[in-house]
Amino acid sequence: MNRKSKVALSVLLCATTSVAIAGVFPATKPQGKLGTIYVNPYGNSPLTAIIDLGSNTISDVSVMVKGKGRNGVDISYDVGMQNILTSDGIPVFGLYADHNNQVEVSYLKDGQKIEETYSIMTNPVSSQSIDTNNVTRIPTAEVKKIASGFEDRLYMVNSHTYLTDGSKITWAARKPPGAPKIEGALAGGSAAFEAEPQTYIVDTNGDIRWWLNSEAVFDAESWDLADRGYFMGFNDTGKGSYTFVQGSTFGTFNLLGKVEQKRLPRGYVDASHEMLRGDNGNFFIRVAKRDYMNDVGDQVITVRDQILELDEFDNVVDRWDLNVIFDPYRDALLSALDIGAVCVNVDLDAAGQTMDMDELKKIAYGDTPGVGAGRNWAHVNSIEYDASDDSIILSFRHQGVAKVTRDKQVKWILAPREGWNDELSQKLLTPVDIDGKPIKCTDKGVCEDDFDFTYTQHTAWLNKSNGNVTVFDNGDGRGHDQPAIPTMKYSRFVEYKVNEQDMTVQQTWEYGKERGYDWYSPITSNVEFAEDKNTMFGFGGSVHLYNRGERTIGKINEIDYDSKEVKVEIDVLSAKNNNTHYRARIVDLNSQFGF
Repeated sequence: MNRKSKVALSVLLCATTSVAIAGVFPATKPQGKLGTIYVNPYGNSPLTAIIDLGSNTISDVSVMVKGKGRNGVDISYDVGMQNILTSDGIPVFGLYADHNNQVEVSYLKDGQKIEETYSIMTNPVSSQSIDTNNVTRIPTAEVKKIASGFEDRLYMVNSHTYLTDGSKITWAARKPPGAPKIEGALAGGSAAFEAEPQTYIVDTNGDIRWWLNSEAVFDAESWDLADRGYFMGFNDTGKGSYTFVQGSTFGTFNLLGKVEQKRLPRGYVDASHEMLRGDNGNFFIRVAKRDYMNDVGDQVITVRDQILELDEFDNVVDRWDLNVIFDPYRDALLSALDIGAVCVNVDLDAAGQTMDMDELKKIAYGDTPGVGAGRNWAHVNSIEYDASDDSIILSFRHQGVAKVTRDKQVKWILAPREGWNDELSQKLLTPVDIDGKPIKCTDKGVCEDDFDFTYTQHTAWLNKSNGNVTVFDNGDGRGHDQPAIPTMKYSRFVEYKVNEQDMTVQQTWEYGKERGYDWYSPITSNVEFAEDKNTMFGFGGSVHLYNRGERTIGKINEIDYDSKEVKVEIDVLSAKNNNTHYRARIVDLNSQFGF
């Protein structure tokens, strides 16, 4: 090669290099008539994508993500115009992990219907918390039964995996000037109530079709309380997102992985279990109060006993202090609890043990069963807003189910009679049969007829079709006692009709007692009526929790309301042994994408 040729080649190489550095590459040709495909558009949800609009204007959009293999489930949904504009493209939901997904899209453009097929490759998904205790990288599902007509169901599951070395943070102990010295930390609270979230959607073939990266909301190495806690309290807002609470924060996320996370209002901490958007447009959150002076003069952080109502601008418009409204010293159920599992605080070595009233009064303040403000006497795990009379219905794991009015008056209580003071005992509902005749029950709640109270229950939500209250009756401490043999325990889906004028309650529906201990879910769980399929949908989040060395089952069920036939049963298995799940929800794609 002569010198002139070498110079020419050098110039060409330099020109090529400079073009590359400037970022001017040949444009990638789009697969279809629209723009670029962005997989995992917000960096949080790797099984989603957006097909960018580019400069196009489209309408009448439908999407189908094709199922994988012989038994794969197709996921289809329509996309509303507001959602298209918000995404600046077509949202693609329901991709398989580590797979070249085939996605069929149809839309109108310039009056012409266009049908296209896109290939979208995804990466594998994995939990961030993988160590020697893991059985699998992520939870897995085993399908037991899917009845005809239920093949297109999708279920969002809220699981967690314990941190390898536990929580590194607790609230600092403080006491007011002149306070007497007592045993245990004065601050208490439940800051250490945390675990890495595993949030995903399974289809009726047991495949994971959506995954939210845990680091989107949780950082186990952070010392900032905004990064810690239990990610839970999911409720469909009806506006393309889900609510959530986590420690000192609350917010919303959508199925594309967009997360809006905010700190709780000043003075409030330890949000967990429940956040929902009421029919009045406001948000209801179960929190705790910091720097609370209890009735014995101790300055404490309360535990799961405060309800906040926030408007759309996050202003606190109302508050329910349950220490004042109820009796924080009622111990009728607390004295009968199996302290081996209280919510998701699990100590298998303490399984079957109970505590008496003296112990409940003396135990250190904090996230432990006990009486008095600063201890876990209430354990509110669900809120329901009743627009008919502007009130809230609460599930107190350690007390019962109750309705409270806007002016902070107790309207009714669904619980056994034992332990209530004179004032609150006037609010107790009387069980009746189908003819309205009273059913005889002991003070501990053991009844003669076809009626049973709930014990350590979760999710007292309204059946919107008939106004009844649906409850997941976990069943620990049933009859305010521990059975002679642990395997005598059982859980139920149950529904009650409350007559507020007569102050009576009728049990109208139940399922689960007949399935015994193998269906028993000691903690967590939820149930609600699914009007579209006329089923009672429920999730036992802790089945086989006490079976050492086994993966805990989160049991998804849909039970026909009329025949009580099992229409759906899917077992979700934890990624670690003896790890619990929290809730599952039916996914409404029209609510998420159709607006």
